[in-house]
Amino acid sequence: MTHAMLKGSNVPLKATTVRAVLRWTPGQGVPDVDASALLLGPEGRVRSDEDFVFYNQPRHPAGKVWRLGKKRVAEGLTDTIQTDLAGVESEVGQILLVASADGATFDRVRTLSILLYDAAIAEGEPLATFDIRPETGEETALICGELYRRGDGWKFRALGEGYSNGLKGLATDFGISVDESEEAAAAADADAGSTPSLSQPLPPEQPTAGVPQQPAAYGFPASLPTYGYGYPDAAPAGSAPAGEFRMPPQGPQFIGR
Repeated sequence: MTHAMLKGSNVPLKATTVRAVLRWTPGQGVPDVDASALLLGPEGRVRSDEDFVFYNQPRHPAGKVWRLGKKRVAEGLTDTIQTDLAGVESEVGQILLVASADGATFDRVRTLSILLYDAAIAEGEPLATFDIRPETGEETALICGELYRRGDGWKFRALGEGYSNGLKGLATDFGISVDESEEAAAAADADAGSTPSLSQPLPPEQPTAGVPQQPAAYGFPASLPTYGYGYPDAAPAGSAPAGEFRMPPQGPQFIGR
């Protein structure tokens, strides 16, 4: 049974691995949308920059939360975050599921929704759906929903809360480090083509052996899979994450929290 959710409602989850699928309708003037996730510790903030899963850091070092990538479906376009709830580190109490628009506001994004699936069921109906309606239309990033612990299990809550200063502002508000000098250095390296930044997506990774080929995804070469990128194993303890970045300081301009 699919739960059609209202803002603020929640539903318990029996699935141990879930796919959170952002879906929207493309068209002239409609910006691209990216899915990302923030893993929050006991204080309601990230423990480090590694707890931010996004297009330049598509897999959490612990290997339990990762971005699957974009795909064209009959209803439009999708971008997906998958989470192994059973394996998420015990100190992580919330996982925010986020949408950000590519240099535009969400009043230009049509029929945005988030659908939650049991990843163990290939062709199953969604466990829950939530149609997201921005409160002002000026939002450039949205917390669409959250996965959160309740007792020994997990729940999903529909949110739809917005930020007017984009993914950087949202991430900063939850503890992603801000270092102006390191950001300047990273920007200089990015100009030289050596360091990724938040606004400069990495090219898709090549699949490893044994990963089945998938249909061509929106914005990706047909030779690459949509679901199931061949991501490398988690980085050794103490090493810098592949997508490490620093963002310029900017105060949050939160809307409707």
